[in-house]
Amino acid sequence: MNRLTDPAMSPASPLPPLSGDATQPLYRQVYERFRLGIVQGLLAPGDRIPSARALAQELGVARGTVELAYSLLNAEGYVQSRGQAGTVVAPGLHSLQRVPKAAAAAPSPARIETARGHDVKAQDGGWVLQPESVLPLQMGLPALDAFPRKIWARLGARHLRATQIPGLGYPPPGGLPALRQAIAAYLQMARGIQCLPSQVFVTSGLRSSLLLATQALLVPGQRVWTEDPGYPPTRQLLTHLGLHCVPVPVDGEGLMVHRGLALDEHAKAAVVTPAHQSPLSMSLSLPRRQALLEWASRREAWIVEDDYDGEYRYASRPLPALKSLDRDGRVLYAGTFSKVLIPALRMAYLVVPETQVPRFEQVAQVCGSGAPTLTQEIVASFMAEGHFVRHIQRMRRLYADRRETAVAAFSGILSPHMRIEPQPGGMHLILRMAGHHTDRSLVARMRAGGLYAQALSRWSIDTPPESAVLVSFTNIATAEQAEAHARHILALLPQQP
Repeated sequence: MNRLTDPAMSPASPLPPLSGDATQPLYRQVYERFRLGIVQGLLAPGDRIPSARALAQELGVARGTVELAYSLLNAEGYVQSRGQAGTVVAPGLHSLQRVPKAAAAAPSPARIETARGHDVKAQDGGWVLQPESVLPLQMGLPALDAFPRKIWARLGARHLRATQIPGLGYPPPGGLPALRQAIAAYLQMARGIQCLPSQVFVTSGLRSSLLLATQALLVPGQRVWTEDPGYPPTRQLLTHLGLHCVPVPVDGEGLMVHRGLALDEHAKAAVVTPAHQSPLSMSLSLPRRQALLEWASRREAWIVEDDYDGEYRYASRPLPALKSLDRDGRVLYAGTFSKVLIPALRMAYLVVPETQVPRFEQVAQVCGSGAPTLTQEIVASFMAEGHFVRHIQRMRRLYADRRETAVAAFSGILSPHMRIEPQPGGMHLILRMAGHHTDRSLVARMRAGGLYAQALSRWSIDTPPESAVLVSFTNIATAEQAEAHARHILALLPQQP
Protein backbone atom coordinates (compact mmCIF):
# COMPACT_ATOMS: atom_id res chain seq x y z
CA MET A 1 0.00 0.00 0.00
CA ASN A 2 1.28 3.47 -0.87
CA ARG A 3 2.17 5.51 2.22
CA LEU A 4 0.19 8.47 0.90
CA THR A 5 -2.95 6.43 0.37
CA ASP A 6 -2.86 5.09 3.92
CA PRO A 7 -2.89 8.02 6.37
CA ALA A 8 -1.86 5.80 9.26
CA MET A 9 1.51 5.22 7.59
CA SER A 10 2.40 8.86 7.10
CA PRO A 11 4.98 10.24 9.54
CA ALA A 12 3.56 13.73 9.07
CA SER A 13 0.19 14.96 10.28
CA PRO A 14 -2.25 12.08 9.59
CA LEU A 15 -4.98 12.76 7.06
CA PRO A 16 -8.52 11.48 7.54
CA PRO A 17 -9.81 8.68 5.32
CA LEU A 18 -11.38 9.69 2.03
CA SER A 19 -14.99 10.57 2.64
CA GLY A 20 -17.84 11.39 0.31
CA ASP A 21 -19.47 13.33 3.14
CA ALA A 22 -16.55 15.71 3.64
CA THR A 23 -16.75 19.39 2.74
CA GLN A 24 -14.15 18.87 0.02
CA PRO A 25 -14.91 16.71 -3.04
CA LEU A 26 -13.00 13.45 -3.36
CA TYR A 27 -10.63 14.72 -6.06
CA ARG A 28 -9.56 17.59 -3.75
CA GLN A 29 -8.91 15.13 -0.94
CA VAL A 30 -6.66 13.06 -3.22
CA TYR A 31 -4.97 16.23 -4.44
CA GLU A 32 -4.28 17.39 -0.86
CA ARG A 33 -2.69 14.07 0.06
CA PHE A 34 -0.17 14.27 -2.73
CA ARG A 35 0.44 18.00 -2.40
CA LEU A 36 1.21 17.65 1.30
CA GLY A 37 3.32 14.58 0.62
CA ILE A 38 5.47 16.60 -1.78
CA VAL A 39 5.67 19.62 0.53
CA GLN A 40 6.62 17.48 3.53
CA GLY A 41 9.29 15.60 1.59
CA LEU A 42 7.59 12.19 1.57
CA LEU A 43 7.71 12.32 -2.21
CA ALA A 44 10.96 13.60 -3.66
CA PRO A 45 11.52 15.21 -7.09
CA GLY A 46 11.58 12.46 -9.70
CA ASP A 47 9.62 9.93 -7.62
CA ARG A 48 7.03 8.05 -9.63
CA ILE A 49 3.45 8.13 -8.35
CA PRO A 50 0.86 5.38 -8.93
CA SER A 51 -1.09 5.27 -12.16
CA ALA A 52 -4.60 6.70 -12.01
CA ARG A 53 -6.11 3.26 -12.57
CA ALA A 54 -4.04 1.58 -9.83
CA LEU A 55 -4.67 4.34 -7.30
CA ALA A 56 -8.41 4.42 -8.06
CA GLN A 57 -8.60 0.69 -7.36
CA GLU A 58 -6.63 1.04 -4.15
CA LEU A 59 -8.72 3.94 -2.86
CA GLY A 60 -12.03 2.57 -4.07
CA VAL A 61 -12.92 5.67 -6.09
CA ALA A 62 -13.68 6.34 -9.74
CA ARG A 63 -10.70 6.61 -12.06
CA GLY A 64 -11.91 10.02 -13.20
CA THR A 65 -11.62 11.29 -9.61
CA VAL A 66 -7.90 10.46 -9.51
CA GLU A 67 -7.31 11.80 -13.02
CA LEU A 68 -8.89 15.11 -11.99
CA ALA A 69 -6.63 15.31 -8.91
CA TYR A 70 -3.57 14.51 -11.05
CA SER A 71 -4.50 17.14 -13.64
CA LEU A 72 -4.71 19.76 -10.88
CA LEU A 73 -1.32 18.71 -9.49
CA ASN A 74 0.12 18.87 -13.00
CA ALA A 75 -1.36 22.30 -13.66
CA GLU A 76 0.18 23.67 -10.44
CA GLY A 77 3.60 22.21 -11.26
CA TYR A 78 3.76 19.52 -8.60
CA VAL A 79 3.90 16.56 -11.01
CA GLN A 80 4.76 15.88 -14.64
CA SER A 81 3.19 13.34 -16.97
CA ARG A 82 5.64 11.31 -19.04
CA GLY A 83 3.20 9.32 -21.14
CA GLN A 84 3.94 5.61 -21.11
CA ALA A 85 6.63 6.20 -18.46
CA GLY A 86 3.99 7.33 -15.96
CA THR A 87 3.66 10.41 -13.77
CA VAL A 88 6.47 11.69 -11.53
CA VAL A 89 7.00 14.46 -8.99
CA ALA A 90 8.34 17.47 -10.89
CA PRO A 91 12.16 17.05 -11.00
CA GLY A 92 12.87 20.77 -10.71
CA LEU A 93 11.14 21.25 -7.37
CA HIS A 94 13.24 22.42 -4.45
CA SER A 95 12.42 21.45 -0.88
CA LEU A 96 9.18 23.14 0.14
CA GLN A 97 9.51 22.22 3.80
CA ARG A 98 10.31 25.42 5.68
CA VAL A 99 12.35 25.29 8.90
CA PRO A 100 11.57 28.05 11.41
CA LYS A 101 14.55 30.35 11.80
CA ALA A 102 14.60 29.92 15.56
CA ALA A 103 14.74 26.16 15.23
CA ALA A 104 17.51 26.31 12.64
CA ALA A 105 19.62 28.73 14.64
CA ALA A 106 20.12 26.60 17.73
CA PRO A 107 18.97 23.26 19.11
CA SER A 108 16.31 23.09 21.78
CA PRO A 109 17.73 23.02 25.31
CA ALA A 110 15.77 19.82 25.89
CA ARG A 111 17.65 17.94 23.17
CA ILE A 112 20.70 15.89 23.98
CA GLU A 113 22.52 13.17 22.16
CA THR A 114 23.14 9.54 22.95
CA ALA A 115 26.23 7.47 22.39
CA ARG A 116 24.50 5.27 19.86
CA GLY A 117 24.29 7.96 17.18
CA HIS A 118 20.81 9.43 17.73
CA ASP A 119 19.35 12.53 19.26
CA VAL A 120 17.48 12.00 22.47
CA LYS A 121 14.75 14.42 23.41
CA ALA A 122 13.89 14.79 27.07
CA GLN A 123 10.13 14.64 27.23
CA ASP A 124 8.00 14.40 30.36
CA GLY A 125 10.84 12.77 32.23
CA GLY A 126 11.50 10.23 29.46
CA TRP A 127 13.74 9.95 26.43
CA VAL A 128 12.70 9.73 22.78
CA LEU A 129 15.13 8.61 20.08
CA GLN A 130 15.30 10.97 17.12
CA PRO A 131 17.26 9.79 14.03
CA GLU A 132 19.25 12.43 12.21
CA SER A 133 21.74 12.97 9.41
CA VAL A 134 25.44 12.28 9.82
CA LEU A 135 27.45 15.10 11.42
CA PRO A 136 31.18 15.45 12.13
CA LEU A 137 32.20 13.73 15.39
CA GLN A 138 28.89 11.83 15.50
CA MET A 139 28.74 9.14 18.15
CA GLY A 140 27.82 5.55 17.46
CA LEU A 141 28.95 5.46 13.84
CA PRO A 142 31.66 3.14 12.54
CA ALA A 143 34.04 4.40 9.85
CA LEU A 144 31.54 4.63 7.00
CA ASP A 145 34.28 5.28 4.42
CA ALA A 146 35.92 1.94 5.28
CA PHE A 147 32.87 -0.29 4.87
CA PRO A 148 33.64 -3.02 2.26
CA ARG A 149 30.92 -2.01 -0.18
CA LYS A 150 32.26 -4.02 -3.13
CA ILE A 151 32.27 -7.26 -1.17
CA TRP A 152 28.82 -6.46 0.18
CA ALA A 153 27.47 -5.71 -3.29
CA ARG A 154 28.90 -8.95 -4.66
CA LEU A 155 27.34 -11.02 -1.89
CA GLY A 156 24.05 -9.18 -2.25
CA ALA A 157 23.92 -9.79 -6.01
CA ARG A 158 24.74 -13.45 -5.51
CA HIS A 159 21.94 -13.96 -3.00
CA LEU A 160 19.47 -12.03 -5.11
CA ARG A 161 20.18 -14.24 -8.11
CA ALA A 162 19.81 -17.36 -5.98
CA THR A 163 16.56 -16.31 -4.30
CA GLN A 164 13.84 -18.96 -4.58
CA ILE A 165 10.15 -18.74 -3.72
CA PRO A 166 10.60 -20.09 -0.14
CA GLY A 167 13.09 -17.27 0.51
CA LEU A 168 10.43 -14.66 -0.22
CA GLY A 169 8.44 -15.46 2.89
CA TYR A 170 8.94 -14.39 6.49
CA PRO A 171 12.25 -15.32 8.13
CA PRO A 172 12.16 -17.70 11.11
CA PRO A 173 11.36 -15.80 14.35
CA GLY A 174 14.77 -16.55 15.83
CA GLY A 175 16.72 -15.79 12.67
CA LEU A 176 18.07 -17.76 9.72
CA PRO A 177 19.85 -20.98 10.78
CA ALA A 178 22.94 -20.09 8.72
CA LEU A 179 23.31 -16.73 10.47
CA ARG A 180 22.72 -18.17 13.94
CA GLN A 181 25.39 -20.76 13.22
CA ALA A 182 27.84 -18.12 11.99
CA ILE A 183 27.25 -15.92 15.05
CA ALA A 184 27.70 -18.84 17.47
CA ALA A 185 30.97 -19.82 15.76
CA TYR A 186 32.29 -16.26 15.86
CA LEU A 187 31.40 -15.75 19.53
CA GLN A 188 33.18 -18.92 20.57
CA MET A 189 36.31 -17.94 18.66
CA ALA A 190 36.44 -14.19 19.39
CA ARG A 191 34.55 -13.61 22.63
CA GLY A 192 35.01 -16.90 24.49
CA ILE A 193 31.29 -17.65 24.53
CA GLN A 194 30.24 -21.27 24.11
CA CYS A 195 26.70 -21.43 22.81
CA LEU A 196 24.54 -23.40 20.41
CA PRO A 197 23.01 -21.76 17.34
CA SER A 198 19.59 -22.31 18.93
CA GLN A 199 20.60 -19.95 21.75
CA VAL A 200 21.16 -17.08 19.29
CA PHE A 201 18.15 -14.89 18.47
CA VAL A 202 18.53 -12.33 15.68
CA THR A 203 16.90 -8.97 16.48
CA SER A 204 16.65 -5.49 14.98
CA GLY A 205 18.78 -3.72 17.61
CA LEU A 206 19.47 -3.34 21.32
CA ARG A 207 15.95 -2.16 22.06
CA SER A 208 14.56 -5.21 20.31
CA SER A 209 16.93 -7.47 22.26
CA LEU A 210 15.96 -5.84 25.57
CA LEU A 211 12.29 -6.11 24.71
CA LEU A 212 12.67 -9.81 23.94
CA ALA A 213 14.59 -10.42 27.19
CA THR A 214 12.19 -8.51 29.43
CA GLN A 215 9.09 -10.04 27.86
CA ALA A 216 10.52 -13.53 28.36
CA LEU A 217 11.98 -13.22 31.87
CA LEU A 218 10.57 -10.25 33.79
CA VAL A 219 7.18 -8.89 34.83
CA PRO A 220 6.10 -5.28 35.37
CA GLY A 221 6.90 -3.92 38.79
CA GLN A 222 10.22 -5.75 39.16
CA ARG A 223 13.43 -3.79 39.74
CA VAL A 224 16.49 -3.70 37.48
CA TRP A 225 19.99 -2.39 38.16
CA THR A 226 21.23 0.12 35.57
CA GLU A 227 24.58 1.88 35.44
CA ASP A 228 24.84 5.47 36.62
CA PRO A 229 25.88 7.26 34.48
CA GLY A 230 24.50 5.03 31.77
CA TYR A 231 22.81 4.80 28.40
CA PRO A 232 19.54 6.81 28.72
CA PRO A 233 17.38 4.84 26.21
CA THR A 234 17.96 1.66 28.21
CA ARG A 235 16.33 3.28 31.23
CA GLN A 236 13.60 4.69 29.00
CA LEU A 237 12.67 1.29 27.58
CA LEU A 238 12.73 -0.48 30.93
CA THR A 239 10.56 2.21 32.48
CA HIS A 240 8.15 2.05 29.54
CA LEU A 241 7.79 -1.68 30.14
CA GLY A 242 6.74 -1.04 33.74
CA LEU A 243 10.06 -2.00 35.37
CA HIS A 244 11.73 0.09 38.08
CA CYS A 245 15.32 1.15 37.36
CA VAL A 246 17.78 1.21 40.26
CA PRO A 247 20.71 3.51 39.32
CA VAL A 248 23.96 1.90 40.54
CA PRO A 249 27.09 4.12 40.47
CA VAL A 250 30.27 3.18 38.62
CA ASP A 251 33.92 3.90 39.38
CA GLY A 252 37.26 3.04 37.80
CA GLU A 253 36.45 -0.70 37.98
CA GLY A 254 32.98 -0.40 36.51
CA LEU A 255 29.67 -1.15 38.20
CA MET A 256 29.96 -0.90 42.00
CA VAL A 257 28.28 -4.22 42.81
CA HIS A 258 28.43 -3.65 46.57
CA ARG A 259 26.47 -0.42 46.10
CA GLY A 260 23.89 -2.29 44.06
CA LEU A 261 23.52 -4.81 46.90
CA ALA A 262 23.03 -1.99 49.37
CA LEU A 263 20.52 -0.18 47.16
CA ASP A 264 18.41 -3.22 46.22
CA GLU A 265 19.80 -6.72 46.66
CA HIS A 266 16.49 -8.24 45.59
CA ALA A 267 16.45 -6.71 42.08
CA LYS A 268 15.59 -9.26 39.40
CA ALA A 269 18.01 -8.13 36.70
CA ALA A 270 20.97 -5.91 35.82
CA VAL A 271 21.85 -4.30 32.47
CA VAL A 272 25.58 -3.67 32.21
CA THR A 273 28.29 -2.75 29.67
CA PRO A 274 31.29 -4.72 30.99
CA ALA A 275 33.73 -4.36 28.08
CA HIS A 276 33.56 -0.55 27.82
CA GLN A 277 31.18 1.09 30.25
CA SER A 278 28.79 3.37 28.41
CA PRO A 279 29.77 6.21 28.40
CA LEU A 280 32.93 6.27 30.58
CA SER A 281 34.59 3.28 28.82
CA MET A 282 36.28 1.61 31.80
CA SER A 283 36.14 -2.19 31.89
CA LEU A 284 34.38 -4.14 34.62
CA SER A 285 37.14 -5.68 36.73
CA LEU A 286 37.35 -9.43 37.27
CA PRO A 287 36.42 -9.24 40.99
CA ARG A 288 33.37 -7.14 40.08
CA ARG A 289 32.40 -9.60 37.36
CA GLN A 290 32.61 -12.49 39.81
CA ALA A 291 30.61 -10.57 42.41
CA LEU A 292 27.91 -9.72 39.85
CA LEU A 293 27.64 -13.34 38.72
CA GLU A 294 27.51 -14.56 42.33
CA TRP A 295 24.67 -12.13 43.09
CA ALA A 296 22.70 -13.24 40.02
CA SER A 297 23.14 -16.92 40.88
CA ARG A 298 22.22 -16.46 44.54
CA ARG A 299 19.15 -14.32 43.83
CA GLU A 300 18.15 -16.09 40.59
CA ALA A 301 18.46 -12.74 38.83
CA TRP A 302 19.36 -12.07 35.21
CA ILE A 303 22.24 -10.09 33.73
CA VAL A 304 21.98 -8.49 30.29
CA GLU A 305 25.48 -7.88 28.92
CA ASP A 306 25.34 -5.06 26.37
CA ASP A 307 28.56 -5.61 24.39
CA TYR A 308 28.07 -2.78 21.92
CA ASP A 309 31.74 -2.23 20.98
CA GLY A 310 33.73 -4.91 22.83
CA GLU A 311 35.74 -5.75 19.71
CA TYR A 312 37.57 -2.43 19.81
CA ARG A 313 40.28 -2.33 22.44
CA TYR A 314 43.63 -0.67 21.74
CA ALA A 315 45.67 -0.99 24.95
CA SER A 316 45.52 -4.80 24.91
CA ARG A 317 43.60 -7.66 23.35
CA PRO A 318 39.79 -7.50 23.60
CA LEU A 319 38.60 -8.73 26.99
CA PRO A 320 36.58 -11.96 27.25
CA ALA A 321 32.87 -11.40 27.52
CA LEU A 322 31.14 -11.61 30.90
CA LYS A 323 29.03 -14.36 29.36
CA SER A 324 32.16 -16.49 28.99
CA LEU A 325 32.41 -16.65 32.82
CA ASP A 326 28.75 -17.60 33.29
CA ARG A 327 28.46 -21.12 34.71
CA ASP A 328 24.90 -20.94 36.02
CA GLY A 329 23.08 -19.65 32.95
CA ARG A 330 22.22 -16.18 34.29
CA VAL A 331 23.76 -13.96 31.57
CA LEU A 332 22.13 -12.87 28.32
CA TYR A 333 24.64 -11.52 25.81
CA ALA A 334 23.48 -8.68 23.54
CA GLY A 335 25.66 -8.06 20.49
CA THR A 336 25.17 -5.75 17.52
CA PHE A 337 26.27 -5.35 13.91
CA SER A 338 25.68 -1.58 13.97
CA LYS A 339 29.14 -0.78 15.35
CA VAL A 340 31.20 -3.39 13.50
CA LEU A 341 29.43 -3.08 10.12
CA ILE A 342 26.89 -0.28 9.57
CA PRO A 343 23.83 0.96 11.49
CA ALA A 344 21.71 0.79 8.32
CA LEU A 345 21.54 -3.00 8.71
CA ARG A 346 19.35 -2.61 11.83
CA MET A 347 20.56 -6.00 13.01
CA ALA A 348 21.66 -7.32 16.39
CA TYR A 349 21.47 -10.58 18.30
CA LEU A 350 20.81 -11.95 21.77
CA VAL A 351 22.40 -15.09 23.21
CA VAL A 352 20.16 -16.62 25.87
CA PRO A 353 20.78 -19.39 28.45
CA GLU A 354 20.20 -22.85 27.00
CA THR A 355 17.50 -23.64 29.56
CA GLN A 356 15.52 -20.60 28.42
CA VAL A 357 15.52 -21.33 24.67
CA PRO A 358 11.96 -22.77 24.60
CA ARG A 359 10.63 -19.72 26.44
CA PHE A 360 12.39 -17.30 24.08
CA GLU A 361 11.13 -19.22 21.05
CA GLN A 362 7.58 -18.72 22.30
CA VAL A 363 8.09 -15.00 22.90
CA ALA A 364 9.89 -14.51 19.57
CA GLN A 365 6.85 -15.95 17.80
CA VAL A 366 4.79 -13.12 19.29
CA CYS A 367 7.10 -10.10 19.36
CA GLY A 368 10.16 -11.10 17.32
CA SER A 369 11.45 -8.33 15.05
CA GLY A 370 14.43 -9.72 13.19
CA ALA A 371 16.02 -8.37 10.04
CA PRO A 372 14.85 -9.14 6.47
CA THR A 373 15.80 -12.53 5.06
CA LEU A 374 18.08 -11.16 2.34
CA THR A 375 20.04 -9.05 4.83
CA GLN A 376 20.48 -12.03 7.13
CA GLU A 377 21.70 -14.14 4.21
CA ILE A 378 24.29 -11.55 3.23
CA VAL A 379 25.59 -11.18 6.79
CA ALA A 380 25.76 -14.98 7.18
CA SER A 381 27.89 -15.29 4.06
CA PHE A 382 29.99 -12.28 5.07
CA MET A 383 30.81 -14.07 8.33
CA ALA A 384 31.16 -17.61 6.99
CA GLU A 385 33.60 -16.56 4.26
CA GLY A 386 35.91 -14.79 6.71
CA HIS A 387 35.17 -11.21 5.67
CA PHE A 388 33.73 -10.32 9.08
CA VAL A 389 36.82 -11.21 11.13
CA ARG A 390 39.13 -9.54 8.63
CA HIS A 391 36.97 -6.42 8.68
CA ILE A 392 37.08 -6.19 12.48
CA GLN A 393 40.86 -6.62 12.48
CA ARG A 394 41.22 -3.92 9.86
CA MET A 395 38.92 -1.55 11.72
CA ARG A 396 40.77 -2.11 14.99
CA ARG A 397 44.00 -0.93 13.34
CA LEU A 398 42.25 1.94 11.61
CA TYR A 399 40.56 3.15 14.79
CA ALA A 400 43.80 2.98 16.74
CA ASP A 401 45.39 5.30 14.17
CA ARG A 402 42.41 7.67 14.01
CA ARG A 403 42.17 7.77 17.78
CA GLU A 404 45.84 8.70 18.08
CA THR A 405 45.42 11.38 15.42
CA ALA A 406 42.37 12.87 17.12
CA VAL A 407 43.97 12.87 20.58
CA ALA A 408 47.09 14.61 19.28
CA ALA A 409 45.11 17.34 17.50
CA PHE A 410 42.61 17.93 20.30
CA SER A 411 45.28 17.94 23.01
CA GLY A 412 47.45 20.38 21.14
CA ILE A 413 44.68 22.85 20.30
CA LEU A 414 42.18 22.58 23.16
CA SER A 415 44.61 22.48 26.08
CA PRO A 416 44.34 23.96 28.72
CA HIS A 417 40.60 24.55 28.26
CA MET A 418 39.81 20.85 27.97
CA ARG A 419 41.61 17.71 29.09
CA ILE A 420 41.48 14.85 26.60
CA GLU A 421 40.82 11.53 28.29
CA PRO A 422 41.42 8.70 25.82
CA GLN A 423 40.02 5.35 26.83
CA PRO A 424 41.58 1.87 26.48
CA GLY A 425 38.91 0.97 23.98
CA GLY A 426 35.65 2.00 22.37
CA MET A 427 34.78 4.49 19.66
CA HIS A 428 34.71 7.88 21.38
CA LEU A 429 36.78 10.36 23.39
CA ILE A 430 35.96 12.19 26.61
CA LEU A 431 36.85 15.90 26.69
CA ARG A 432 36.91 16.91 30.35
CA MET A 433 35.91 20.47 31.20
CA ALA A 434 36.19 22.76 34.20
CA GLY A 435 33.04 24.17 35.74
CA HIS A 436 29.60 22.87 36.64
CA HIS A 437 27.50 21.64 33.70
CA THR A 438 29.45 23.78 31.26
CA ASP A 439 29.30 20.81 28.89
CA ARG A 440 25.61 21.42 28.17
CA SER A 441 26.07 24.96 26.88
CA LEU A 442 29.09 23.96 24.80
CA VAL A 443 27.21 21.01 23.27
CA ALA A 444 24.36 23.35 22.31
CA ARG A 445 26.83 25.69 20.58
CA MET A 446 28.58 22.80 18.84
CA ARG A 447 25.31 21.45 17.52
CA ALA A 448 24.29 24.90 16.31
CA GLY A 449 27.70 25.10 14.63
CA GLY A 450 27.28 21.78 12.81
CA LEU A 451 29.32 19.50 15.13
CA TYR A 452 27.92 16.49 16.96
CA ALA A 453 28.63 16.16 20.67
CA GLN A 454 27.07 14.86 23.87
CA ALA A 455 27.04 16.33 27.36
CA LEU A 456 28.19 13.75 29.90
CA SER A 457 26.30 15.51 32.69
CA ARG A 458 23.02 14.48 31.02
CA TRP A 459 23.71 10.77 31.55
CA SER A 460 23.57 10.68 35.35
CA ILE A 461 20.57 10.00 37.57
CA ASP A 462 21.75 9.96 41.20
CA THR A 463 25.51 10.19 40.73
CA PRO A 464 26.77 13.81 40.82
CA PRO A 465 27.13 14.66 37.12
CA GLU A 466 30.53 15.41 35.66
CA SER A 467 31.14 18.09 33.05
CA ALA A 468 32.60 16.60 29.89
CA VAL A 469 31.91 16.43 26.17
CA LEU A 470 31.75 13.10 24.31
CA VAL A 471 32.83 12.99 20.65
CA SER A 472 33.61 10.22 18.20
CA PHE A 473 36.89 9.81 16.32
CA THR A 474 35.94 6.95 14.00
CA ASN A 475 35.20 9.12 10.96
CA ILE A 476 38.14 11.53 11.36
CA ALA A 477 40.19 10.39 8.37
CA THR A 478 43.10 12.86 8.45
CA ALA A 479 45.10 15.04 10.84
CA GLU A 480 43.81 18.09 8.95
CA GLN A 481 40.21 17.10 9.72
CA ALA A 482 41.03 16.56 13.39
CA GLU A 483 42.75 19.95 13.66
CA ALA A 484 39.88 21.69 11.91
CA HIS A 485 37.35 20.17 14.31
CA ALA A 486 39.51 21.09 17.31
CA ARG A 487 39.82 24.72 16.15
CA HIS A 488 36.08 24.80 15.59
CA ILE A 489 35.46 23.64 19.17
CA LEU A 490 38.00 26.15 20.48
CA ALA A 491 36.15 28.98 18.75
CA LEU A 492 32.92 27.85 20.42
CA LEU A 493 34.34 27.80 23.95
CA PRO A 494 33.23 30.65 26.21
CA GLN A 495 35.57 33.61 26.01
CA GLN A 496 37.82 33.92 29.05
CA PRO A 497 37.59 37.26 30.91
